[in-house]
Amino acid sequence: LSIDELNAALQHKVHDRNNHPHPDFCGVTPTQMANWLYAPFAELQWVTISTPDELSPSPVMRYLALILDEAMNQEGSFKATSKGNLPTKLVKQASELLPEFAVAQFEREISISEFAGSNEDKFNALHYTRVLAEISGIIYRRSGRYHVKKSAQKQYQASGIQAFFKPMLEAAISQYNWGYLDGFEFDVDLRTFWLFMLWRIQNHSSVDQLTEEVVTAFPDLLLAFPTKDYFLPERNLGMLIETRFIERFLQFWGFLIIDQRRVFSTEPAASMVKIQPLLKQTFKFTISE
Repeated sequence: LSIDELNAALQHKVHDRNNHPHPDFCGVTPTQMANWLYAPFAELQWVTISTPDELSPSPVMRYLALILDEAMNQEGSFKATSKGNLPTKLVKQASELLPEFAVAQFEREISISEFAGSNEDKFNALHYTRVLAEISGIIYRRSGRYHVKKSAQKQYQASGIQAFFKPMLEAAISQYNWGYLDGFEFDVDLRTFWLFMLWRIQNHSSVDQLTEEVVTAFPDLLLAFPTKDYFLPERNLGMLIETRFIERFLQFWGFLIIDQRRVFSTEPAASMVKIQPLLKQTFKFTISE
């Protein structure tokens, strides 16, 4: 065989390997996984991301609509609090939406809810939404007021809240710091793996199984956690996944709900989520197991 023929044979072998389902990746090929891990939002393959017709089940989008409506009713801006937060009136309106969301069935007390609060600082899902809206370039704060960008005002008038679904989603995945709202000592940037994790959780709804699959696919993630900690590295990773990916991403968006009450239960309970219609309406995977 000539050098060229050897190279061609080698390339063929590498191509075959990269396009062969990998058991550690739950049957995804290395080529597919590379796209899911590294491709920009608009270039993701083997998944179609759509804007649902009805966004009312999504806390994030409902809160965004409240913010935009408040500004539009005042010629495009409204006064922030002295701390630079959203005004109390808007916070109260957002809190009153809780019974309309699927997550309400699992809420215990408003005082420890992520979906209600007396001010923005105590209302994680609303604060998250405001931060995303700023990152997305929909709103900005200047001279003690929140303004909706002129271009965003036009989009909102023309297309409604749907116009901002994908920009907000992309910001949540690529620009927002998932560790922002928590105090975990050890950090792993889970955003890289969001689509793989989403594909798995919508398949089986088990947070425990998801954690096992992430560990199998990306064992090096465990190196971020000390082996001599109170919890094993796998447990620490599982807590990060549940808090940052399940609760403060997918649940904030209304894609699924998880029963937080089991954390306070004396009976051990598996971490199972309830997939909501919004998830299936948004993400359609064209990859088979």
